[in-house]
Amino acid sequence: MLSAIICSMTIGVVFAWGSWGHQHINYAAIFALPPEMRVFFYNHKDFITEESVVPDLRKYTINDKAEFNRHFIDIEGFEGVSFNDLPKTMKEATAKYSDSFLLKMGILPWYIQDMSQKLTTAMKNKRKSEILFIAGDLGHYIGDANMPLHTSLNHDGQLTGQRGIHSLWESQLPDYFGNAYSFEVKPAVYLPDLTKATWDIIKHTHDLADTLLMTEKKLRTSWGDRMFKKDANGVNIKNKFGAQVFSYEYAKAYHEALNGMVEKQMKHAIQDLSNFWYSCWVNAGKPDLTKLDPEELTERNKKFLKKDTKLIEKGKTFGFRIETEFEK
Repeated sequence: MLSAIICSMTIGVVFAWGSWGHQHINYAAIFALPPEMRVFFYNHKDFITEESVVPDLRKYTINDKAEFNRHFIDIEGFEGVSFNDLPKTMKEATAKYSDSFLLKMGILPWYIQDMSQKLTTAMKNKRKSEILFIAGDLGHYIGDANMPLHTSLNHDGQLTGQRGIHSLWESQLPDYFGNAYSFEVKPAVYLPDLTKATWDIIKHTHDLADTLLMTEKKLRTSWGDRMFKKDANGVNIKNKFGAQVFSYEYAKAYHEALNGMVEKQMKHAIQDLSNFWYSCWVNAGKPDLTKLDPEELTERNKKFLKKDTKLIEKGKTFGFRIETEFEK
């Protein structure tokens, strides 16, 4: 059943937010942390940044079948159940629905809760490798939770004749226009109820799905075949997966029509992630994470932390050179 579901999905769903988006989310979230946490996370910024894409690598490169349904939840698939009545925890979900149903509809919010609890435990036990691994992974799922089509049954516009919109929104648009985004974030805040906080994210994100789809549908109608990139002979170009590639001009028009939605959701993901990291740390009793690193490492990074913090305060990031499939 799982293989059938995967095969039925378009390639546009492969890498949520793309490498560019996920890595910037994890990186920028470090700078919203309080100094007591920021020093430790900054010492390991490269690992946390790279780890942001590992869940997708597990899903598609390694073909880890347990990974697939952690990345989405199809809200409309829970027919006859209002949003407020959806199971709030994994325990409630498994008591109400079969494993096959949850495999099909996704478990994203419940998995975020599970990872948050594991991060709290790792921090409480001061297990350095576990902290870094789980914190990096958690960033991926919180990033996914801020992508509207990861909460919709119409995950790639397949129900409305808009195939390809998933990759266009979350990968192509950030690749093309993300360098102009501001990554300035507010200080992390404590979330007293992480279960409620998780569902607040899902609700906020899902409310954007219709706008995302309708905006592109209207644009698609007026652009017609001009929306696709063409070769010198006027033939639509396809990527290595056989999907048609949207033109830069069409991507630009859609990005502008969205009125900043992609940038806002990316910043929302950054803030959410930092809030979750911080809340897990508080729930763990605020352990001194700096003692997990050699003093020499922290001392060496001091001046770079200052420089990179100043850059973030200006909305800028440093040290990114990420492969892209989308040429202008």
